[in-house]
Amino acid sequence: MSRADRQLGAATHAGPLRDARLPLLVILGITLWRLWAAATVPVTQDEAYYYHWARALAWGYFDHPPGVAVLGLGTLLAPASAFAARLGAVLAGLLTLLVLWRFYTALGLQRGNGLLLALVLAAGTLPGLIAGIITTPDTVLTLCWALALHEALVALRGERRRWLSAGVATGLGLLGKYSMAVIGPVFLWAMLAADRRALATPWPYLGGLLALLVFSPHVLWNAQHDWLSLRFQLGHGLATELGSFDLAAEGLPAAVGSQSYTPPGSGPLTTLDRLGQFASFLGSQLAFWGLLVLPLGAALWARGGLRGARRRLTTTLDAPAKSLLLAGTAFPLALFGLLSLSSDVEANWSALYLACAVPAAAVVLRPLAGWALLAAAGNLLLVSLYAFHAATAALPLPDAAQRILRESYGYPALAEYVEGLDAPVFADRYPFAAMLNFHAPTLAVPQWPNIARPSEYTRGRLVTAPSQAALRETGFWLVAYKFAPPDIPGFRAVETRSIFQCRGQPLKVVQGGAPWSAAGCEHPIQGWRLYRYTADTVPEA
Repeated sequence: MSRADRQLGAATHAGPLRDARLPLLVILGITLWRLWAAATVPVTQDEAYYYHWARALAWGYFDHPPGVAVLGLGTLLAPASAFAARLGAVLAGLLTLLVLWRFYTALGLQRGNGLLLALVLAAGTLPGLIAGIITTPDTVLTLCWALALHEALVALRGERRRWLSAGVATGLGLLGKYSMAVIGPVFLWAMLAADRRALATPWPYLGGLLALLVFSPHVLWNAQHDWLSLRFQLGHGLATELGSFDLAAEGLPAAVGSQSYTPPGSGPLTTLDRLGQFASFLGSQLAFWGLLVLPLGAALWARGGLRGARRRLTTTLDAPAKSLLLAGTAFPLALFGLLSLSSDVEANWSALYLACAVPAAAVVLRPLAGWALLAAAGNLLLVSLYAFHAATAALPLPDAAQRILRESYGYPALAEYVEGLDAPVFADRYPFAAMLNFHAPTLAVPQWPNIARPSEYTRGRLVTAPSQAALRETGFWLVAYKFAPPDIPGFRAVETRSIFQCRGQPLKVVQGGAPWSAAGCEHPIQGWRLYRYTADTVPEA
C-alpha cells in the first residue's frame, strides 16, 4: 500500500472519530455535572420510597410499574447514601443522551448544523437538567421513549422490521411508566404522514405485540392483585372513579373509617376553572425551557424568523423526520392540554414532547446559537445554585421555592432521634415512612393504614409490621403530620412530642402539642408530631 493510500485510509477513519469527539465531550461534561448534583442534593421523599422498592423487587407496586425500582438498586451498595442510590438514574441519563445523539444524527443534524446545540438543549431544559439526577419513573420512560423514536425513524425510512425493536422499547417504557402508551398514536400519526404503506405490512402490528409481550409480566401481576396499580393510576391521572382498594396492612386496625381508599374525583369545574388549568398547563410547558425561552422567542419573532426557521427545517429534515418530530411534539401537548381542561394534569406528564421539540428548536436557533448556549449555561447555573441550596439551606429564597427543603431537610436528624425510641415506630403517611427507612434502614417503619393516602407500605409488603397483639404489649410511636393524635381503635395516645427543624440548627423536641412558635426560629422548615400509643386495656394473662 502506498503512502498516499495509507494517509487516505487514516483520514477516512479519523473523520468519524473527529465527528464523535465533541458530542462525547458534551455528554461527558453533562454526566460529570450530574454526578456532582447526585451527591449534593439530599434524597427526596418519593425517591426514598422508590429506593425501598429496590429492596423488595416485584413486577408491580401500588403506585407504578417496576422500572423505577430497578434504578434504585444502587442503594443496596451503600444504604443511606444518596449518591449510591442515584447511580442507576445517572446511568439511565447517560444512556438517554447517547441514544438522543444517535437519534439527532439520524434526523440529519451534524456538526455545524445543530447537532451539538441539540445535545446541549436536551440537557439544558429544566427536565433535562433534573433527568439523570432525581430518580423517578420518568427516568426510565425518557430513555425508552428516545430509543423507540430512534427505531421508529429508521422504520419510517423503509426498514420496516425496525418496528419490532421500536415495540420492544415501547414495552420497556411501559414497565417504567404507563404514559409510554402515548407513543402509539405518535407512531400512527407519523406512519400516516410518511409511510402509509407500512400499515399494510405485519411489522407495526408485530411491534405492538412485542410491546405487549414485554409488558405482560406487569399485566399478570396486576391481574393477581385486583388491577391495583392500573386502577390507582387511571383514577389519579384521569380523575375517574374506579372503585375502592382493600389495603389493610397486617391486620392493623384502621385509624379512621374503613380499610379502603377511593381515588378522589376532581369535582365540578366551571369554565373559568378549566381555562385556569389550561393556562397553568401551558405556562408549565414554557417554564421547562427556562432561560432558553428568550433566544427561542427572539429567533421566531425576528423579521423573517418564521420563514427562516421553516426553511432551515425543510432543508435539514426529510419527510419521515419532519412527520415524526411533528407527531412527537404535537400529540403529547394536545393530549395533556385537553386533559388539563377536565383534570389536574401534572406538568411532567407531557414533558415527553421535548425529545422531538429539542432538535427542531436547535435548527431554529442556529442563527442565535451563541445566545442559546448562554441561556443553557444560565439554566445550569440556576439549577446548580438550587442544588447547593438543597444541601445547605443557605440561600434566601422565597417560601414558594423551598419545596426541596420541605421534601428533604431534617430527615437524617429525625431518623437518628427516632432510632432511640423505646417501642416500634409507625408513620401516618408514606413519605415519612420512606425517609425514615432510607436514613435509618434498620428502623423498618411501616405506615399505619387509612390515616393518609395509601401506598405500598399499607399493603404490608415493604415492611412487616408487628402484630396487633405484640403492639398491645409494647405500645408504639407514630410520626405524624396531623397536629392531633389520630383515633386508632384499641389504642390511646398517652404522650405527645413536637419536633421542629430550623435552618442550620439541631433538631428541637418539645413535650406536648407545641405551636410552630415553639420551634426557636421565625420560619421553621419542618414540623412533626410524635405520638406514643398504648393499649386501651391490658389483655388478661
